[in-house]
Amino acid sequence: MISINEVIETNEMIDKENLDVRTITLGISLLDCISPDLGELNKNIREKILNVAKNLVSVGREIEKEFGIPIVNKRISVTPVALIGGAACHSPEDFVSIAKTLDSTAGEVGVNIIGGFSALAAKGMTKADELLIRAIPEALSVTNRVCSSVVVGSTKTGIDMDAVRLMGSIIKETAEKTADRDSCGCSKLVVLCNAPDDNPFMAGAFHGVTEADAIINVGVSGPGVVKTALEKVRGKDFEILCKTIKDTAFKVTRVGQLVAGEASRRLNIPFGIVDLSLAPTPAIGDSVADILKEIGVEYPGAPGTTAALALLNDQVKKGGVMAANYVGGLSGAFIPVSEDQGMIEAVEKGALTLEKLEAMTCVCSVGLDMIAIPGNTSDTTIAGIIADEMALGMVNQKTTAVRIIPVIGKDVGDTVEFGGLFGYAPVMRVNPFGCGDFVNRKGRIPAPIHSFKN
Repeated sequence: MISINEVIETNEMIDKENLDVRTITLGISLLDCISPDLGELNKNIREKILNVAKNLVSVGREIEKEFGIPIVNKRISVTPVALIGGAACHSPEDFVSIAKTLDSTAGEVGVNIIGGFSALAAKGMTKADELLIRAIPEALSVTNRVCSSVVVGSTKTGIDMDAVRLMGSIIKETAEKTADRDSCGCSKLVVLCNAPDDNPFMAGAFHGVTEADAIINVGVSGPGVVKTALEKVRGKDFEILCKTIKDTAFKVTRVGQLVAGEASRRLNIPFGIVDLSLAPTPAIGDSVADILKEIGVEYPGAPGTTAALALLNDQVKKGGVMAANYVGGLSGAFIPVSEDQGMIEAVEKGALTLEKLEAMTCVCSVGLDMIAIPGNTSDTTIAGIIADEMALGMVNQKTTAVRIIPVIGKDVGDTVEFGGLFGYAPVMRVNPFGCGDFVNRKGRIPAPIHSFKN
């Protein structure tokens, strides 16, 4: 039984502490759309999405109005397009036509973003995988809502360094294709290790082949709520600190569970998971960095930051898992630079470097996220950064990712404006020493010894 005090408390979280449901993401399988004819394939994709998602936005708005809970985004994820386009697509241009279909159909149903222009190349690239990957720069330059992801490694399979090397070039080409928009195409492109099939957050969301025909996944947020709760126990010991985070994560996640259940019931689509992640925004007071400062580090990047983040991530999971029927996705604390005002400030102060961010990704959700780097950074350096982050995921049996933006025409000290939830970012310094001889080796890095479990 929910007490009136809890209702009042939740209302205050929404009104004063930036609590929201970051996304309702409707996953849709496109496996039954496969056709050897490209025109027929595009027609099937459009009809399937229109049929399944026609009420998604209106139901999301109904829930917002009825319960007073902001739902920031209504999104769609689809089966990785490389899996459904292989029979019909014989060139990158053919895959670009599918991206255009996804974009226009997403516009018809009114969603903010559609994910799944993706390839699963953890152990090697099929011909379709390679064609889709080579289509990414053009696809992201001519669409507005499409997000793309490429899986290049996993704990079970190791890291496909041929795919990593190719992605270094693709990211640079995407930056050049959208140079007139501060290389914003790269903000819709992520490279992943150990990608989950049920992630509701972009740009890495796709509808995995292990999922049902359609599924509702919800991503919650609430860094501001956690920050406010910690202000009330400032200076207390670690036991109280951890309990406060757990209790708060429980309350935040319960809101997500409510929205997920309502969306599932009203759309008559099975409920999948609630993703427990603390996802920041550029808004003041909605920052994971500010939580770390409240825990006790002067700025993110200072000594102690990784330990504080590990503590935060673990307590969020421990508290949130008790509030949801099913938990999945990424779940933890996100540390995107451009989307977190506190992270931006830490970079500007010189406290937070690319190398420290990499260390922090060992203990939090995802990885190097929304980081602007100089536009003249080489393809091989970008590939080396990807390889490092994939190795962290592979060895630590966790999801890691790279969403990095080489901003053409910009250098260290410049600022890039992406707008909306993407925010703005200072261009960060990249280690100037090369790794070409390493990333240009062909083949793949083998799986670690602890992957051999059956």
